[in-house]
Order: sequence, then C-alpha cells, then structure tokens
Amino acid sequence: MVIDSKKLRKLFLDFFSENTHKLIPNSPLIPEYDPTVLFTPAGMHPLIPYFLGQPHPLGKKLVNVQKCFRTGDIECVGDSSHLTFFEMLGSWSLGDYFKKEAIRLSYEFLTNKRWLNLDKNRLSVTVFAGDMDAPRDLESYDAWSSQGIPDNRIVFLSKEDNWWGPVGNTGPCGPCTEMFYDTGKPACGPECGPGCGCGKFFELWNDVFMEYNQTCSGDYELLRQKNVDTGMGVEHTAAMLEDKKTVFGIAAIRPIAARVEEIASITAPTAIQEKSIRIITDHVRAATFFLGDERGVKPSNADRGYVLRRLIRRAIRFGRLIGIERDFLPELAELVIKINETEYPLLREKQDSIFEELTKEETKFKRTLEKGLRKFQRLIENSPKIDGKNAFLLFQSFGFPIELTKELAAEQGIQVDEQEFRNEYERHQKVSAASAKKLFKGGLSDASSQTKSLHTATHLLNEALRIVLKKKDIVQRGSNITPERLRFDFNFDRALTPEEIAAVEKLVNEQIQKCLPVKRTEMTVDEAKASGAQGVFDDKYRDTVSVYSVGNFSSEICGGPHVTNTSELGIFKIKKQKGIAAGVRRIRAVLEHKKGN
Repeated sequence: MVIDSKKLRKLFLDFFSENTHKLIPNSPLIPEYDPTVLFTPAGMHPLIPYFLGQPHPLGKKLVNVQKCFRTGDIECVGDSSHLTFFEMLGSWSLGDYFKKEAIRLSYEFLTNKRWLNLDKNRLSVTVFAGDMDAPRDLESYDAWSSQGIPDNRIVFLSKEDNWWGPVGNTGPCGPCTEMFYDTGKPACGPECGPGCGCGKFFELWNDVFMEYNQTCSGDYELLRQKNVDTGMGVEHTAAMLEDKKTVFGIAAIRPIAARVEEIASITAPTAIQEKSIRIITDHVRAATFFLGDERGVKPSNADRGYVLRRLIRRAIRFGRLIGIERDFLPELAELVIKINETEYPLLREKQDSIFEELTKEETKFKRTLEKGLRKFQRLIENSPKIDGKNAFLLFQSFGFPIELTKELAAEQGIQVDEQEFRNEYERHQKVSAASAKKLFKGGLSDASSQTKSLHTATHLLNEALRIVLKKKDIVQRGSNITPERLRFDFNFDRALTPEEIAAVEKLVNEQIQKCLPVKRTEMTVDEAKASGAQGVFDDKYRDTVSVYSVGNFSSEICGGPHVTNTSELGIFKIKKQKGIAAGVRRIRAVLEHKKGN
C-alpha cells in the first residue's frame, strides 16, 4: 500500500490519538497575536505560551497537522525539496512524558506494521553530542538503544545539527534527536552518515526536547516544565513514502505542476523550464492558502500583503518565461482547492474571493510587466548596476518587488543597491526602520508586557464598542498587535462620531482605573456560550476552550496571553479609525503612560 500525504496525515493523527493525545485544530497561517512573525513558520509556533507554562485547554498531550509558510525559502524554491507553503505533523508533551516515551512513540510509529511499517534495519538516528552549554544527551542515546538501534546507527552531532533554538533570541530550547532512513543510495564517502547532504540518508522526523530557556544574556537555564515537540513534514515525508524523487512529484502537488505544463504546452521540460514550473506550482499553492486562510490576507505593498503580492507576481513572471501569455492563476487555484478541500473546506467556501483577488492581481501586473521589463533593459544598458532610486522606480511605477529586480539583475550578472532602495522606500512610505526590517526580514516572536497589555485592551475595546454603539452583534473581524499599538477590525457600517470615540475611550479607561482582575477559566464551547463569553472562532478547540474575563466587564474565548490586572495597562487612546471593507471598520489605538510613570 502506497502511503500518500492524505494517508500519512491520517495515520499520524490516529496513532497519537490512540496514545491519548488530544487533537487540536490547525491554527491560521496568519498569527493573531504575534506581530513580529508574518506567518506561522512551524507547527510549534502557536503553542509557545504553553511551552512557557500556560495550561492548554485540552491538556498536556497534543497532536495536530499545521499549515506553515517560510518567507526565507522563497528564493530556494525550484530545487527538488524546497516549498514555501507546507504542512507539518506535530505531537507535544507539555510537562508530561519526556525523552524515553517520546522516542518509544516515534520508533513505534515508524516501524510498527499498523503504521508506517518502515524497515527498522534501515533506521538511523542522531543525538546531541554536548558542549559547554549542555551535556551530552545520554538519556536519548539510552532510549534509542533500548528500542534496539545499534551503536553504529546512533550518531552524536553538534549543536549545529542537534539543537533546536528559541523562536527569537530568548525562550524555550533544547537538544533534539533526528531520525533518518537509508534510501539505499551509495555512500558519498567514508564519512557519509545521517545528516550528510548527499541524499543517502532521508530525514524523517525530529523530536525536540525543550528543557532549557535561553535568556537575554545568551545563557541557558533549566525550565521548570520540560516539553517534547516533534515535527514531521507532510510533503517531504510523502515524497519518500511515495517513492518520488522530488516533493513536486507527490499526489498532493503533481497535478498542479502537470497543469502548468499543459498550459505552457510543455511535454518534456528542460532543467530551466522545470525550475519555472516548480516555482509557479509552489507560489500559486501558497497564494491560494493565504487568500483562503481564516485570517486571510490580500495583495498589497506592505507586510503580509507584500509577501503574497511577491508570490503572485513571481508566478506570473516565471509563467512568461515558459511561454504562458494568457491568464492562468485562477485555473491553478481551482486545482489547489479541489485537492485540499476535504481537509480545508474553507478554501472552497472562499473560492470566489480567491479567484477575484488572483484575477485582479494578474490583470494589474500584466499591464505593467512588459513596460517594466523594457525599463529594466534600458537601465542595465546604461549602467553596470541598478541604483536604489531606479530599483524604487521599478517598484513604485511598475510593481516590481525588490526581489524580482534582484532576480532579473542576477540573471544579467549585475548588482542592485538594495540598501539605497530601502532608504527610498522609507522616505516615500514614511515607515520606521523597524517596520522596514519587518517587511524585508520577517521577525521574531514577541511576548512582551506591552503586547500583552494591548491584547487585554482589545477585549475592553471590543466590549466598549458593543455598549457605546448599542450593537450586541459587533464581533472582532481581525486584530494585529505590536508592542507600540493595537489594530482592531470589527463589523460596523459607518464611521464613529467624535462623541462615540470619546465615549469608548472613557469606558475603557474606567475599567482600567477599576484595577479589574483578568482571569482565565477552562470550559467547553457550550459552557462558554452559555456564560455569555464572546467568541468568533468557536471551533478553535474541539472540546475545551480558554475564557478570559476582565472583572465583570468582558468575557471572551481567547488563547492569550494577557496581563493579570487592568492596572497594568496605562491610558487607552484611539488614534485613528477607517473603513477597510463594506461594513467593516478598523481602529488603531495605543496605551499611553500614566502621569507620574
């Protein structure tokens, strides 16, 4: 029996469910309360608060499959293995079992006939060799030995290979053990072994043992709660299980690539054509999931919308390279939806808006693409490099993301002054250096007191809007929080008057001055509804949810994090309001320091 990605996903979830792990739903691609990460980069990312000790509503043993996206891999797509959008299978122990049990479960799932049924004699593992920060991981070594893995297939590697760092500069981290499968290919040399990049050893799975906390000073301290975080890439592992040489050959992706070939009238792709086909396939797949996400994003020139626009325009440009002149993005998106709608029904529900946004972006970019390419050619004819002002001209007038200009320049062997481009961008867009860094580099996880304070303030704002505007059906339509401000979207069909804004501010600040306690309670979704708790994402947890109450003023289903008392918040001030869609308003607000602080 061939195990494709759908079967792999089911086997993994069934196995851990049988082993008393609770299934948690897929979190949105767009993190709700982490402003410094543009997209969910790993399966463990939504669980960071629980690694730090916050109780999870479903308990200490969890499992799921998580949508992920990594901006850093955009330029790597085109080889046999890289994808920007991918699914990650994950299992977690939050202060429950640790290394021995995690390794036993991993070994059973990989080798038992009921599950993957892999040849145990072809399985090798790596463990952390130890250094000045942490000792040699003999506990993992002993656990693998007890499962029957011989010494010659247990390899000790350095921190570079067998250590999982924090998401950011600080936070939970620790040693890991990785599992590899011998593909049967010849060794590349006498030093060939698990972790070698020659392709002989296929990396199956990674068990991370989060037993340390990395501090601001770079030191490591033992965590009071030891956690297990495992991760297995769905597409990557399916390629091995389906006996495909590339992730673009698996059942979940190959039909998309085949349709690209059909549209381009290509029957036997050259190496250059194959790279373009893979880029188009990956980028349209990712763009479809972005547009169909619970917290969907639309193409724009900033932040998440910038990344989406870059993917779409890159797909169009590589389509042109292989001879595709007509519009083709909605056709490919329909195929992406068809393949994935069973697991992700929201894609089908949002298909009209997905097709509309892709069509608009395709029409908009194709209008200027040829003009932009002609302008680019004129620029390189007169100069050995493209300065920042001309790079910005291509961006502003022809819609060329800086990365596209860099790609075109690299093909001609010339340089682009990217720093000068950034300076031009900042001057014209009036954004701070920090915002520019976020736009180009992505970011790191943030759990600062400012962010938690603003998160709690959104709860107060949400309830205050219902009261002042006398509309109980007002709900959150979106939220984005940085350490400096909150952005809150809600359903309302007109602008707030100055009097209404003043009344909302007054009501929120009254609750802050009352020093109300912020309490978290676990209950079922039905119990939460019966208690009067507000909540848009009622299916976020299957059985149990966290409800955060701010005194007797507000009560919402929420994953946290929050302050413990409103006295920590400061003075609430609305800075701006605007309409962002039909019947949807956006408020930007801040918390100012109290006088005397």
